[in-house]
Amino acid sequence: MAASFKKMINATSEELPEFFRRFEDVEIPTDKRMEAVSTDMALRPAQIICAVGFNPNTPDFPELSTILGFDSFEILCQQRNEIFTTDIYKALTLDNTLTIYNVIKDHPEMLRVMQYLLKLRLQRIESRIEETVNSLIIEKYKAEIRAVYNGGIANIEFAEERLGIKGSGFRALLNEVGIIVESRLIPAGDIFFRDTILPEEKRRLLNKGLIPRELIETRLEDDDTPQDEKRILYDYLKLHKD
Repeated sequence: MAASFKKMINATSEELPEFFRRFEDVEIPTDKRMEAVSTDMALRPAQIICAVGFNPNTPDFPELSTILGFDSFEILCQQRNEIFTTDIYKALTLDNTLTIYNVIKDHPEMLRVMQYLLKLRLQRIESRIEETVNSLIIEKYKAEIRAVYNGGIANIEFAEERLGIKGSGFRALLNEVGIIVESRLIPAGDIFFRDTILPEEKRRLLNKGLIPRELIETRLEDDDTPQDEKRILYDYLKLHKD
């Protein structure tokens, strides 16, 4: 069976073993097995480990871990987790990452693991962006964040944690507030009253017509509303007198 990341991670319980059948009786030293399989399949080792590791059917075939040179499925998963949380669109492409999200979203146990791994992964990506300001990474990161919310990976707790970061430049960069609203996790009106949200993020909600006039006026009446935010709100009301 011809191998590809998408085919392998989506393989049924009948299809998955067929990718590795030809390696079962081949004499290959344990530390050389992954290299041999990778070369034969024309896939990077990280792609094979993550495709097998995130396929929900893999636990039914413990022999697959041995074929790939791991002592157990648990050890393979440890390597899978390390790759997923540290790789930044190199060993795993953006398409590979989005495929992983699409596969695990319908499997509650794997989804719980992903929600933990996701925080570590995003921290790593954001650190890299701070170091390099790489526009290509930023664009891929935007696409990934959108998939996380719209694909059912992010839950309310995840969104609340992201919104709780006061004045998050990354959140503003990604227009994450808008994505959260689009995903229907948290209403725009709720987010609008939060002090952790930057005035510019609130401007985007206003420009999309998501905030009723009465909520804007209520925010303006609050003495604790920052002056830079009040200026944005006043300007918006002036432009939308009707």
